[in-house]
Amino acid sequence: MSSAGLLSACTNKPDTESIAVVTDPVSYVNTLVGSQSDSALSTGNTYPAIALPWGMNFWTPQTGKNGDGWAYTYTAKTIRGFKQTHQPSPWINDYGQFSLMPVTNFTTVDENLRASHFSHQAEKAHPYYYSVYLADHDVLAEVTPTERAAMLRFTFPESNSSAVIIDAFDKGSELKLLEDNQTVTGYTTRNSGGVPANFKNYFVIKFDHPVEKAELYSDITPTKKHQLTADHVQAAIHFKTKKGEQIIAQVASSFISPEQALVNLRELEGHQFGEIVKMGQNRWDKVLGKIQVGGGTVDQYRTFYSCLYRSTLFPRKLWEVNADGQIVHYSPYNGEVRPGYMYTDTGFWDTFRALFPLLNLVYPEENQKIQAGLINASQENDFLPEWSSPGHRDCMVGNNSASVVADAILKGVNTKELTQLYEILQHDANNVHPEVKSSGRLGYEYYNKLGYVPYNVGINENVARTLEYAYDDWCILQVAKKLNRPQEEIDLLTKRAQNYRNVFDPKVGLMRGRNEDGSFQKPFSPFKWGDAFTEGNSWHYTWSVFHDINGLIKLMGGKKEFIKQLDYLFVAPPIYDDSYYGSRIHEILEMQIADMGNYAHGNQPAQHITYLYDYAGQPWKTQFWVREVMNRLYQATPNGYCGDEDNGQTSAWYIFSALGFYPVCPGSPQYALGAPLFKKTIIHLENGKSIHIDAPKNSVDNRYIDHLLINGATYDKNYLSYPELIKGMTLQFDMQSKPNMQRGVSDEAAPYSMSTAK
Repeated sequence: MSSAGLLSACTNKPDTESIAVVTDPVSYVNTLVGSQSDSALSTGNTYPAIALPWGMNFWTPQTGKNGDGWAYTYTAKTIRGFKQTHQPSPWINDYGQFSLMPVTNFTTVDENLRASHFSHQAEKAHPYYYSVYLADHDVLAEVTPTERAAMLRFTFPESNSSAVIIDAFDKGSELKLLEDNQTVTGYTTRNSGGVPANFKNYFVIKFDHPVEKAELYSDITPTKKHQLTADHVQAAIHFKTKKGEQIIAQVASSFISPEQALVNLRELEGHQFGEIVKMGQNRWDKVLGKIQVGGGTVDQYRTFYSCLYRSTLFPRKLWEVNADGQIVHYSPYNGEVRPGYMYTDTGFWDTFRALFPLLNLVYPEENQKIQAGLINASQENDFLPEWSSPGHRDCMVGNNSASVVADAILKGVNTKELTQLYEILQHDANNVHPEVKSSGRLGYEYYNKLGYVPYNVGINENVARTLEYAYDDWCILQVAKKLNRPQEEIDLLTKRAQNYRNVFDPKVGLMRGRNEDGSFQKPFSPFKWGDAFTEGNSWHYTWSVFHDINGLIKLMGGKKEFIKQLDYLFVAPPIYDDSYYGSRIHEILEMQIADMGNYAHGNQPAQHITYLYDYAGQPWKTQFWVREVMNRLYQATPNGYCGDEDNGQTSAWYIFSALGFYPVCPGSPQYALGAPLFKKTIIHLENGKSIHIDAPKNSVDNRYIDHLLINGATYDKNYLSYPELIKGMTLQFDMQSKPNMQRGVSDEAAPYSMSTAK
């Protein structure tokens, strides 16, 4: 690594060495991390997103067949196109997609026959630029993006039969060659759900060369038309090329109209290909550079910034800027064009845990817009989304929009429309979407009456729902207190926030399904995945009492028993019961091969568990296990994750953990303390302040905190405070190879719990 990407950061403190920090963070990003995945085993289930941060459109090389959720897999041998994509995960799949593919010796538009072999040795994959050599066509293909447009450059050999194939996908599409003989317009309606009946993604493709000939195809059958609407429309745009001749395609799209697609094309106006590349590189360096790290290894830098890249992709913009400079969006909830912001492609069941807290701390300006978009979403369909892509998707459980909204309010990121937001939260807590049962609260009638969702009333994943609803009620309670709501509302929310107690069985010391008559389910296996739980078992979900870990400790019989249960989780054999699913799902396999007992970091319900030792007076075990997870389960390689990356959540866990703290309970002002990964970290806050994290003795062996100074004063707590962090802060960690069993052991050292809060 060259020294050009490092900047000396002197602290003027005698015990802190001068440590260089990264200044060109995007150069460390590997966009292929997690792409060596399939439906049976996920090492991320990602694709190389060629995009700007939170950009409306992503691009990706397409190795999978049209409609395949695994659009790009690292083990594939051929590429069949370069696709504009909006896919948040292979399980949710894509919408509004179309592709371009350069070919020579043109014979067919068939996606299988047009595909070309490629090699990773001839592939450059950056967030702002992608290139690959297509061996069967002797073409170098390059892509560089803006937020709503992209420039594609194809370097051809000498050929009389060069062509660019435009694939508008099936399920209803259109293409048209305009009279200038250089521009193709069209639309695609391809989607996987979550769209109104009038959904279209309108696109425009403008070539810098006159077209020799254009042929439109209905699927793979040629027609003699220059405009075609059919189930599956494709085009072959022909050119005669000299050796080394470059054909550039300027591409933009809009969910609003063909005219707006032309407006979005202006993002490329006046810029050469190399300028777009440089603009994208600068944008990524600015966003990723909000956190500078130093004193680590090159592999650690690559892992950290690849994770930060993933943490700043989703939720994506769904808003556009019209010809008059106004911010507008196509509503995926009612099909209308409305004013204001809109974001999409995120599942709050995943991202409420760490991704949104990361936005609130490091990127609050972006989250202000996201929060404004949530208000718009609620006005356009009466419910906040829980999983959006682009509109409501029936996926996962919980009512965790309450957490996403509350954390932004309580951290001062969102200060507008608070009364309206509170009313929305109350509405969603006491209703369920009539069509999409994952929005609102399925089983709310039982929950409100009994204090839990029963096991035997036909509502699956009932314990998971109960635990998350109780936490979500605590989140709503915090907003209610801030707004000085009537005492009866405060009291009711306070009571409901303790509903987690109703599904704890003291006989087994774990959470367990409970029938409508109050009896616990029989038979019971704590290793049974699914059923009463969501993509996990009782050992994973028992700890999902984010807002009252001290209350959970008391239910378990005290700190000693709590620690005993935690310790067992990490050393228990990775046994499982998959009878609910009928076969071993990929999340189970990922737990097994991680070699961390029954701890399942590859799925979100378990990801906070490593920090729970902080609450029971043994923070050194948190320090051990957090570093263990970072070292063993994350790498900047194609198989670098230990499960689904899930729209930034699994990445955000790593970012927070590398900083040395983690938001166990979003909505509270505290972060549980871990231990930093790097010797030097600087977080540049948007208010102009900075957080300096110094740990000069950090090493592979030195993972334990001996003592900690904050702004020069000894600090013995196992948490950090958001109000203090945003003022700017210097943390000096003295790291050592042996745990300090005297630090952070008092009851007062524990992070926030509802039952001990004053």
